[in-house]
Amino acid sequence: MDQLKSIFELRDMLHMMERDIGLDRLSRAERDVLLAAHALTSVPGAPVQSEQIRSHRLVREIAQATFHRTLKSLLTLGLLERAGGSKAKHYVVCFDPAAK
Repeated sequence: MDQLKSIFELRDMLHMMERDIGLDRLSRAERDVLLAAHALTSVPGAPVQSEQIRSHRLVREIAQATFHRTLKSLLTLGLLERAGGSKAKHYVVCFDPAAK
């Protein structure tokens, strides 16, 4: 039972952190895609390819159609933008927790 308590405490802390920076407003798919894109970005403002995001362990299990809808949603929300004006495949993470 101590393991379950530890898992609960970790999840509770994670939810509080997500709420503190505004990630709680996103769907699970949106949150996972955004976090995967951020994890794959070498430096702030660096582009990341959709194939890289798609193959990240947080995103792998998301259905292809859901993945593309999620990218579109994150673009609409302004949390991702197309890198260098490209039409597709390259994105820049625009999430700034300080601007919440």
